[in-house]
Amino acid sequence: MTGQSSKLLQIYWRCLVIKMALERDINIKSPAEIVLMREAGRVNALALAAVRELLHPGVTTADLNAAAEEILRKYGAYSPFKNYGQPPFPGSICTSLNEELVHGIPGKRKLKEGDIISIDCGAVVDDYVGDAAFTAGIGQVSPTAGKLIEVTRQALFIGISLMRAGNKTGDVSAAIQQFVEAQGYQVVREYTGHGVGRKMHEGPQVPNYGTPGSGITLRPGMTIALEPMVLVGTYRTRVQSNQWTVVSADGSLTAHYEHSVAVTEGEPLILTVP
Repeated sequence: MTGQSSKLLQIYWRCLVIKMALERDINIKSPAEIVLMREAGRVNALALAAVRELLHPGVTTADLNAAAEEILRKYGAYSPFKNYGQPPFPGSICTSLNEELVHGIPGKRKLKEGDIISIDCGAVVDDYVGDAAFTAGIGQVSPTAGKLIEVTRQALFIGISLMRAGNKTGDVSAAIQQFVEAQGYQVVREYTGHGVGRKMHEGPQVPNYGTPGSGITLRPGMTIALEPMVLVGTYRTRVQSNQWTVVSADGSLTAHYEHSVAVTEGEPLILTVP
């Protein structure tokens, strides 16, 4: 076995162990818990709305982070992102520009006309997490960027429509993949949607690619952060030297949308709305 093959095998087994752990960590929420999660989602939506208002040329990504933090403080909430992981993530939101797919770090970088930016925000209220994201253009964007954003948004709602009791996670994943690829784009492989609740990451994992009829059966009380991550070029990614920011391997544009959703006895319930 070559050194490269050995490394790939190690990555595969590490991902498998994480997958199995998350599938054991599926927490069915009571109606009372869903109410609490709905409040966390509402605060999270308000923070995202405040950030969206500032999306103009010349504004820094640190300004966006400060706006989100102000809303979180107003409602007695805090971000589960800040100081998460190793090295500790320094922001309360993720600000990912253009080829940056996820986990962009807020800082001095200024928005420019024609940029697109993905904003990912979390809010913890009464120990429950709301997690959501959107992508938007700065001023006038290219037709390619505009279509990418709309396809990613539509992919999210296609996935949400299948978040029904009795369906499999693979049904959701496959629908997202089929729609995105039919538009000529790619879905990421390394990063997935996930359960959410008292912890930011619970089970099950819900990738953006898959096979219908596979995976975990959705049950009422499951709460999942569904998040299509779409790329114009290759689906391959790499992580920058800051050990957080994920970019497209070929430097092509990317987009990201996310909602936290509860599976019910009937229609899916989007938790991260005002």
